[in-house]
Amino acid sequence: MIQRIQTIYLAIAMIFLSIVATGSEVFRFVGETVFYKVNSFGIERFNTNFPNGKSEMVSSYPLYLSLIILVMLLFITLMAYKNLTRQLKLVRTSFYIYLFLTIALVIFSFIGENQFDGGPLKRELEIGYLFFVVGLPFVFLANISIKRDKGLIDSLNRLR
Repeated sequence: MIQRIQTIYLAIAMIFLSIVATGSEVFRFVGETVFYKVNSFGIERFNTNFPNGKSEMVSSYPLYLSLIILVMLLFITLMAYKNLTRQLKLVRTSFYIYLFLTIALVIFSFIGENQFDGGPLKRELEIGYLFFVVGLPFVFLANISIKRDKGLIDSLNRLR
């Protein structure tokens, strides 16, 4: 199992998604007197007028649940190495779910600055955004590697 390259690709994608799911900051919207931090647990509002940086939770959304489910799906895909057809279906499913979540996150990062009050806001991307987006190509590379292995085994079966 470990000698196949898709194992490494899937493990890297699981590590990146796990880092984002632990609550690392994805992006923030910064205004003059207030800024909003967006992480996997929700959106927090920080008021810069107070000396202690008082914060309040604006909204909570289950991004961390989606990330945990995606990590579990990638783990199940990793452990299905004996049945390449099933593994190929699972990696395609996880790739499409990951792609959908990435597109939703990018769209929210562009239109999110208009959703809050507090004047004009500007967007700052954080390290969680990088980890979230960089994991997608690794799932795609795992898909290609699994497809290549399946083609090799199918060609060997034709020779028998």
